[in-house]
Amino acid sequence: MANRVCDLLDIDHPIIQGGMTWVSDAALASAVSNGGGLGIIGAGAMPPELLKEEIRKTRELTDRPFGVNMIMITHEFEKQLEVVLAEKPPVVTLGAVQNTAVIPVLKEQGIKVLPVVAAVAIARRAEQHGADAIVAEGCEAGGHIGETTTMVLTPLVSKLVDVPVIAAGGIVGGAALVAAFALGAEGVQMGTRFVCATECTVHEAVKQKYMRSGDRATVVTARAVGYPVRSIKNKLAGLYAEKEKDFLQGKCTAEDVENMGLGKLREAMREGNVRDGSMMAGQCVALVDKVQPAADIIAEVIAEAEAVAAGLPSRLTLRR
Repeated sequence: MANRVCDLLDIDHPIIQGGMTWVSDAALASAVSNGGGLGIIGAGAMPPELLKEEIRKTRELTDRPFGVNMIMITHEFEKQLEVVLAEKPPVVTLGAVQNTAVIPVLKEQGIKVLPVVAAVAIARRAEQHGADAIVAEGCEAGGHIGETTTMVLTPLVSKLVDVPVIAAGGIVGGAALVAAFALGAEGVQMGTRFVCATECTVHEAVKQKYMRSGDRATVVTARAVGYPVRSIKNKLAGLYAEKEKDFLQGKCTAEDVENMGLGKLREAMREGNVRDGSMMAGQCVALVDKVQPAADIIAEVIAEAEAVAAGLPSRLTLRR
């Protein structure tokens, strides 16, 4: 495939790997990039020295473009920014975008910037500050989410901005890629499926949990405090629900609810505690059924997209 996203990012296929905290490290990012997509290191709340190490390790493992996902509300953001400006990865994706003024700062160093947005207003502001493309992420996605679905957000943003739009949220295969293109996107971001890539270093228990998940496997917590997160249902998710009830009754603070998640993502993804840890995943986890190399995932998505696209004319034929 060749389009504006492929040209902009110098990749073979318009597939970007989501930047997932405690999931997407140098091993996964380089495997995705080597497979023709754009691999992304999930900086999360990484200490700056560790982020620098992961960037340099990725450069050793691939000669293809890759990126770093930075979450703007983390306490490490400013220090991480210093590392990124010094190391100059080809691409940065920005999550929890609150201040788009950082975009030109990154671009001055030759870094391409792709903000991940959940609302039209932020997409508009990001383009005005020089974003190279916009990742429009619907509420089907895993992790922190907004309120609008991918099906609605993608065409809204596509009509609003002139830069390429990359659809995210609920995308796991080639049919979803074709659908995203039909909605106006020129690329897709996939996170959940790459958790089950062979090169992904999360605990094996997490991969098994993903592959056993059905259509009602995920739940959104923390809506009451304004920080909704989609993850796989487990004991921790149930405790969140109870704590949110306490918050609504004035028995605890929003900070008390948020603090329940401290260290829980790492506990699941790295230590394998799938009962008490946090396993962020999109609704499309129900469609993930095997572990395979990242390059094979990308090849499979593209092959499926080509087959789906080829079959569309027969489905769209109008009967008179």
